[in-house]
Amino acid sequence: MTEPLFPLLRIARLRMELDGEGVTSLIAGAGCPLACKWCLNAAVLQQPPTPVSARELFERVKIDDLYFRATGGGVTFGGGESLLHTAFIKAFREVCGDAWRIYAETSLHVSPALVKTAAKTVDGFIIDIKDMNPEIYHRYTGGDAQLVQENLRCLLNEVGAARLLVRVPLIPEFNTQQDCDESERLLRQLGVTRIERFSYIRRES
Repeated sequence: MTEPLFPLLRIARLRMELDGEGVTSLIAGAGCPLACKWCLNAAVLQQPPTPVSARELFERVKIDDLYFRATGGGVTFGGGESLLHTAFIKAFREVCGDAWRIYAETSLHVSPALVKTAAKTVDGFIIDIKDMNPEIYHRYTGGDAQLVQENLRCLLNEVGAARLLVRVPLIPEFNTQQDCDESERLLRQLGVTRIERFSYIRRES
């Protein structure tokens, strides 16, 4: 079986309580199934990736092992869509062991099989839900909100609400505060308990 490789774009070290608990390193990878109108990571995703093995990535990030262990932190896979690389994340877990936490920033717009695989490996999920309204979601991302919500239900069943942080953004020209209120209501109805509200800031070019 071919060893999975990760399409590495960049590593952001020593992030405190930004992408999970404790000190984390954000591992940004290429690839995304969505076409968000105002992609926050567009500049990063346009960079050429460097394919790395699980061992190679471990050697790059282990410099911060002491910080990870002392604070209960670890690594956060982002991008792009981190769950496109669940086979790699599983391989990385086998290399780094259980001393570090592994987080995944995800839209959940992936196949249910990838979500179920990730549930067995990832310690915490940071979910960018965009909007629970299917029309708003499709207009902004080009994607299918039903797929995302089905995967969210799956994760709630597989790992429980405590391991999920769901982010609900106010997106200028696409949704309103009332839309965000409704998204939060629906999320809590599903059983989500950790919700972060924030606003996109559109910078004029």
